[in-house]
Amino acid sequence: MNAPVFATLGCRLNAYETEAMKELAAAAGVDGAVVVNTCAVTAEAVRKAKQEIRRLARENPGAKVIVTGCAAQTEPETFAAMPEVTKVIGNHEKMQAETWQTLRAPDLIGETEKTLVNDIMSVKETAGHLIDGFGRHRAYVQVQNGCDHRCTFCIIPYGRGNSRSVPAGVVIEQIKRLVDKGFHEVVLTGVDLTSWGADLPATPRLGDLVMRILRLVPDLARLRISSIDSIEADENLMQAIATESRLMPHLHLSLQAGDDMILKRMKRRHLRDDAIRFCEEARRLRPDLIFGADIIAGFPTETEEMFENSLRLVSDCDLTFLHVFPYSPRKGTPAARMPQVKGPLIRERAARLRAEGARALARHLNSQLGAVHQVLTEGPHLGRTGQFTEVTFALPQPEGRIIPARITDQDGARLIALPI
Repeated sequence: MNAPVFATLGCRLNAYETEAMKELAAAAGVDGAVVVNTCAVTAEAVRKAKQEIRRLARENPGAKVIVTGCAAQTEPETFAAMPEVTKVIGNHEKMQAETWQTLRAPDLIGETEKTLVNDIMSVKETAGHLIDGFGRHRAYVQVQNGCDHRCTFCIIPYGRGNSRSVPAGVVIEQIKRLVDKGFHEVVLTGVDLTSWGADLPATPRLGDLVMRILRLVPDLARLRISSIDSIEADENLMQAIATESRLMPHLHLSLQAGDDMILKRMKRRHLRDDAIRFCEEARRLRPDLIFGADIIAGFPTETEEMFENSLRLVSDCDLTFLHVFPYSPRKGTPAARMPQVKGPLIRERAARLRAEGARALARHLNSQLGAVHQVLTEGPHLGRTGQFTEVTFALPQPEGRIIPARITDQDGARLIALPI
């Protein structure tokens, strides 16, 4: 039997779901397949997905090529039209055991429709797959899927569906299992993490989940939360930031822009001053807290003055890790019908944002010289601080441990440390 080959594009949630699909495929006895879990966040992501499909088909002649993920959900006809593709399955269907049963043998796959993609908006629950450890030393736990918001640039709700939450009890039981397996750090992940709980009884908030995890899993050394919408941060989340040392001092913020008019045209729920106030308040509560952020360059109608407001947000919010997206129109979104910024200008603005991000990272790295950090080792020569900054060691270290280390230097991208 030839085990399926899996390829993942896009976000951590996709990577998490790939691990679940591996288990489902193995249980179903799927043989000789290539599975590509796609991303749809930009037009470039879709282009890369098609490129990856063609590459894997060439490298695995005769294999069934199964395409799934957000791009498969939003553009099934695009992938069904590719001669390399055997089957296109949707984001809900990919997490169902019965789907993988139908993909088990070559004759079965040929007897079914090429496309198995249903209405994602009708899905009401998140698949409850418990993964015993995605990642070698840091575990990712999906607590939420989908999004109820409709930002004008974003295709993701049409790939993921509406927001739905994993109940707190299920999350906590999974984290307990991961700690028992030796994981020291757990990352809570989702599409719109701060909407967690809105569809559950009593409508708990993300902060309630964080506090409950830390209370009920006392042996968990480090808890981390992934990208959040700062305007939706609740009181208990801020309390956890202020008082819980096991909650790591790093937040990735979904900011997208720093100009009020662009934020309104994006249909975001915050303004520039909201973002700045959140960062100031969070850092007041936790002085060692650092921020990453998503920012889009060249959104439709963006003038030079509007762009400079986004550029200044890097210093105004004291951002450290910048994830820059050059805007690309996604068919079916309102922003695709707005007056577009020319491509060369979008690329030039994205380059300026990345340069500003590099300067921000350099400032952070320099500020850490001489500091002592607790570093989670991810390899013999690599680890991360609680602030999620990469650390390198000249001499090999035991993997999967939290060790104290003193920062001696930096190389422009990461810190250099000596264990104490």
